[in-house]
Amino acid sequence: MGHPRHPRRALRTTTVGAVSATLIAGAALGLAPAAQAAPGPGVRFVDISGAGGTVLKANVVAPSDTSRRYPVVVLPTSWAVPQIEYLAQAKQLADSGYVVVSYNSRGFWQSGGEIEVGGPEDIEDASKVIDWALANTQADPDKVGMAGVSYGAGISLLAAGHDKRIKAVAALSGWGDLIDSIYSGRTQHFQAAALLSGAGYLTGRPSPELQQVMKDFLGSNLAKEDDMIAWGKKRSPDTYIDSINKNGAAILLGNAWGDTIFPPNQYADFYEKLTTPKRLEFRPGDHATAEATGLLGLPNDTWEDTHRWFDHYLKGDDNGVDRELPVRIKSRSTGAYESYPDWKSVGATKKKIALAGTTTIHTNVDSGANGGLLELSNILDQFLRLPPTASVPLLPRRWAGVWQSEKYTSEQHVRGTAKLHTTLTPTKESGTLVAYLYDVGPLGLGKLVSNAPYTFHGKTPGAPFGVDLELFSTAYDVPAGHRLALVVDTVDPLYIEHNPTGAQLTFSSPKDDPSYVSIPLREQ
Repeated sequence: MGHPRHPRRALRTTTVGAVSATLIAGAALGLAPAAQAAPGPGVRFVDISGAGGTVLKANVVAPSDTSRRYPVVVLPTSWAVPQIEYLAQAKQLADSGYVVVSYNSRGFWQSGGEIEVGGPEDIEDASKVIDWALANTQADPDKVGMAGVSYGAGISLLAAGHDKRIKAVAALSGWGDLIDSIYSGRTQHFQAAALLSGAGYLTGRPSPELQQVMKDFLGSNLAKEDDMIAWGKKRSPDTYIDSINKNGAAILLGNAWGDTIFPPNQYADFYEKLTTPKRLEFRPGDHATAEATGLLGLPNDTWEDTHRWFDHYLKGDDNGVDRELPVRIKSRSTGAYESYPDWKSVGATKKKIALAGTTTIHTNVDSGANGGLLELSNILDQFLRLPPTASVPLLPRRWAGVWQSEKYTSEQHVRGTAKLHTTLTPTKESGTLVAYLYDVGPLGLGKLVSNAPYTFHGKTPGAPFGVDLELFSTAYDVPAGHRLALVVDTVDPLYIEHNPTGAQLTFSSPKDDPSYVSIPLREQ
């Protein structure tokens, strides 16, 4: 495969670049009130020497009483966000008895170096900041924690696998597996990658290695696929799971159901591999939106649980967080919380929708079913419960395959990960499909429940093969009188597709291997 063929992708890149600038400017302006209120006694802006002597711009917020030692929390900044990001939370933590050191991740804003995306330099930076805090503040060397949103979350998890001093981590909207995040289904998550790349150029200095990786990734240079995967694995906490477990830090993972950069599935998989004290929380929203209000100092469930986590595992408070069921999820439909003993108990009941018959669709045209726009669509779902929609009866069957369940006589509580199993026969050796699960009301309007992409290469045209695809995990209630519909098409603005011009995809359901979508349901 060569570079993407579609000229509209150049327009998409420009659009996402503009979105990048808007988000970054919004973050800086939105945090300005916290920054203006912060300077004063107890707040210092400092330079810290990171890996190789690179200067990291940082700030320190500490209790005014310097007569004793305090637990310390280190906060690496999110991708493209300046060092004022955590000041509101840092002041709250300091007021409750913590030393807090936040630093601008290398390569961004005034910090030196280049953007390495959780590379060895970033991991060493985290340890250097801990060294500095222990030498220059009232930080207790036996009570070290790390936390962060997005990029800061990934760095915190990576550091926990390399620095035994870290006793507790709160990793919010982060990644366990970088490849399974923006390359799940072996499909490039176009808007996510373009947003990260554009924001990196706007606010920092991408390393030559990162520039090449993103060029190959967005340019569909499959000859470099193995190199890209190796690069991502080196930067995935999942790669260091044994060291993380051995070091024993208590780990809180928080994410949003609709995270279009780091989807929930990969975080749930990472959580299951942890043997340390652990907690997993999922809420409605998109990337980093579940934590956003807390960064402005407003009440926020995610940050409140983060404080409780540190209070127990760093301060030793008996606040009960260790005795609560460790998997805590919030329904997209009702906003109610549910708790489970482990991830596999979420959606423990499975109900299959048969995908009977043979359906052929043509490629290269967007049927109208899609996953929405990065950030915007899932923010609307988070605050207004308005997910992306499609009129399922009007979807053109030339370009979309549609299968529906029976009409449900009672409410269905979808929880966890829906799974598609089917037999696919392509007319070309490469191709991309995107599966969508819709909640379809009496008038045929479908509300998006979940979706996921799938790409294949090197297949024999005309030869059938099996496809198993996990849709992105969710918590959604389907009302009585509605149906669930599985829709499959081949073009979605969120992803880069690999369908040659004129290709067709045929879905069948052999008697000895029937096709279905498995729906995970909460036990009634």
